[in-house]
Amino acid sequence: MPISEDIRGAPPSVPAELLSSRPARIVVADDDRLARQMLVSILHKAGFQVEAVDDGQEAIELIGRGGVDLALLDIVMPRLTGLEACRLLKSMTSETFLPVVLVTVKTDTASRVEGLKIGADDYVCKPFEEEELLARVAAMLRIKRLHDHVAAQRAYLEQLSIHDEMTGLYNYRYLFTRLNEEFKRAERYHEPFACVLVDIDRLKAMNEAGGRTLGDAVIRRVADGIRRSVREVDVVARYGGEEFLIVLPSTHFAGSLTVAERIWREASGNPVEFGGEPRPCSVSIGVSLYPSRDVRTKDALIRAAESALNQAKREGGNRICVFQQHGQIYTPTGSAEQPAAPPPPKLRRSSDPAFVAAQDDQREPQTRRGTDLPPLPSRKPV
Repeated sequence: MPISEDIRGAPPSVPAELLSSRPARIVVADDDRLARQMLVSILHKAGFQVEAVDDGQEAIELIGRGGVDLALLDIVMPRLTGLEACRLLKSMTSETFLPVVLVTVKTDTASRVEGLKIGADDYVCKPFEEEELLARVAAMLRIKRLHDHVAAQRAYLEQLSIHDEMTGLYNYRYLFTRLNEEFKRAERYHEPFACVLVDIDRLKAMNEAGGRTLGDAVIRRVADGIRRSVREVDVVARYGGEEFLIVLPSTHFAGSLTVAERIWREASGNPVEFGGEPRPCSVSIGVSLYPSRDVRTKDALIRAAESALNQAKREGGNRICVFQQHGQIYTPTGSAEQPAAPPPPKLRRSSDPAFVAAQDDQREPQTRRGTDLPPLPSRKPV
């Protein structure tokens, strides 16, 4: 069964209905009223949920709405025969398994053979033997349940293999596959490209103060804040124990700084409740850009982001540092009471000429969420 994927992350869970014992839903299609009523009566008594129609076209329309576990089709029907309906159903449900059981007369061997050739899963003959009918239906439903369970587990494990279990973000292995794809695209179409590396400040001290429970809560809180701060086309992954890497396609300097500041505000403005009191947290952020003079390859882009992050940590943490040839200090400003229209950023020279760094000079916690900030720009180059 197909499972939709949010490009930023979030692994799915196994659908609960596949593991439950809910009554199977069966569609019976037969233009013979007496035969149809007999089939419905037998299946109802056995505890199945049954819906009856009198031709193949109605059966196709009903099954197309979803939620059907088995189709029981008479071979001879007006508008659309059982064989034609079987062929259509098998093409409609190629990604899933819908058992189709044909109803024929005992002497119609040719139709049974033709039905099995085009994909029918079983057949029953008129006049009905109740025990045989129920045994064949039960066997088909058992196969379907096993098929659906295996398909759901396979899809779940495929998703789990590319996601971090704690945060729901992409994991390290998937990150570099996507990073390589996005970098090649940026090279081919000459588009700007940015990486943002986020590190949680003083996480070891939090683990010592509140145990791993507090540390894990902080990691999840920061991960949620990052997810709220980016676009759907951006790729967010857990890069290490307390580090996250965000891949920003089609993003220039100003756009990457906007994203970095949103993440910084989300982290400082959302303390973690632990032990009945809020525990503030902060992040250090390194940003690297492509193309630039020292960044010509994917590996150089990652090294530049790591270098920028290390510079931010060396200067005390809780700041943003952008890898540049001519370094300047960028200070996000604006209080919690005035988040929607922050003053222009302040810039000053860095002691290291290879970086642009940003820090919170006021050291006041930001209490507003990133959704209260100005809308995220498209970050397309002008």
